[in-house]
Amino acid sequence: MTLSNQKCVPCEGGTLPMMLKEAQKYLADLPGWEYKSDRIAKNYKFKNFVETMEFVNKVAALAEEQGHHPNISIVYNKVTLELSTHAIGGLSINDFIMATKIEEIK
Repeated sequence: MTLSNQKCVPCEGGTLPMMLKEAQKYLADLPGWEYKSDRIAKNYKFKNFVETMEFVNKVAALAEEQGHHPNISIVYNKVTLELSTHAIGGLSINDFIMATKIEEIK
């Protein structure tokens, strides 16, 4: 089953964060996403503020649907998204599911 067909599931404390080697495997299918120790991140650039906010609103709706919320930074026509699983202090499969789904709405 591809990541885009999966749904994020709550992670319990005590679960170990994903190791770098496994994270790199998933990142290979996510152009532009970068590994940053305990999270993955990507920068997006849009034509104007309206397009920026349309994208952010789509990400917000997806995050609510999946129950997995990215950190979002907005500067006019630029958006930075960061994904991490806070309950385990690092990366989980949920972060890669969300990144995959976000790429589909872009």
